[in-house]
Amino acid sequence: MHAEDRLRAIMRKVRRHGTVRVTDVAASLRVSPVTVRKDVQTLAERGLVVRVHGGARLPEDWVPPTADTPGAGADPVSRGLTFGMIVPSATYYYPEIIKAAREAAAARGARLVLRISEYDVEGERAQAQSMVDAGVDGLLLAPTTGTSAPVDAVWYENLGVPLVLVERRPRPVGPAVEHVVTDHAHGARLAVHHLAACGRRRIALVTRGGTPTAPYLAEGFREGLALAGLEVPETAGLVDLGTDRPGSAEYDTAVDALLTAVAAGHVDAAVVHPDGDALVLLQRTSARSLTVPGNLAIVSYDDEVAGLGDLPLSAVAPSKHEVGVSAVELLAARTVEPDRPRRQVSILPELRVRASSGQV
Repeated sequence: MHAEDRLRAIMRKVRRHGTVRVTDVAASLRVSPVTVRKDVQTLAERGLVVRVHGGARLPEDWVPPTADTPGAGADPVSRGLTFGMIVPSATYYYPEIIKAAREAAAARGARLVLRISEYDVEGERAQAQSMVDAGVDGLLLAPTTGTSAPVDAVWYENLGVPLVLVERRPRPVGPAVEHVVTDHAHGARLAVHHLAACGRRRIALVTRGGTPTAPYLAEGFREGLALAGLEVPETAGLVDLGTDRPGSAEYDTAVDALLTAVAAGHVDAAVVHPDGDALVLLQRTSARSLTVPGNLAIVSYDDEVAGLGDLPLSAVAPSKHEVGVSAVELLAARTVEPDRPRRQVSILPELRVRASSGQV
């Protein structure tokens, strides 16, 4: 165990118990008492502990949670801990996860420090390292994906603190990194099953290429069609809207091709991710004198704004609140029990049926 890892482990024990004995810490960390005494001296010099005969204690000015403090009645193992959280956006998808994580941390007497990476890989790496250097006890991280350099896919594996990925899966070969994710493939299967039950037989999938969610939606979409005895439509069955905004040539060409297929009867339903693009599709369907759900049934994916259109859209809704809570629970357990078996949590989304898909 590296020196900084030992220091963090000692601080966790001091925060949990108030005081620790050098001999007990040495035994639990499997190092010599001399090493622990040096570590305690380092922590004392940083003002984080006070040395006492045979051990260390918290400083007098450290205030533990009281009966009026959020989390005072919770399991004491998380009290006084500080968790860092880095997500790519504070405006779409993640606000509910952030709110749930903050509440879950506070309920355990822990502090949550938030940073927004804005999909900047180098920026989020710097943010994570800054948090580690500042002494956070663990990290919740939704790293930016889709970079070409191999190191960018694994940089978080060597931060040296407990880590839980949020709505991201680790690479299949490498250290066992814990994560909490929505089962997006299941969500796509739900959408296809619903549309098939409504009598739709030519179902398309419309996604933004390159998003972390798109591959899992494609997987579940194909599985859902197979379970329903259907196939991907030959014309406009899989539509990639690209990375541009509505009004760009790539985007408009893709949407026009889909609506042409709808008008010709080649497509009669669509699963669309994300919500904003589902609303654009709804508007342009009307402009082409096509009806929803008559000519085209729509199920949106994310349910951020799906219910706000002139015609409320049916949508698959990830349980973002549960993702945030579960991520904090997983991280809190890892910080106080480093040797527990690794866990990877998958949370099922739900289907919310509205006017755009019709009724079974």
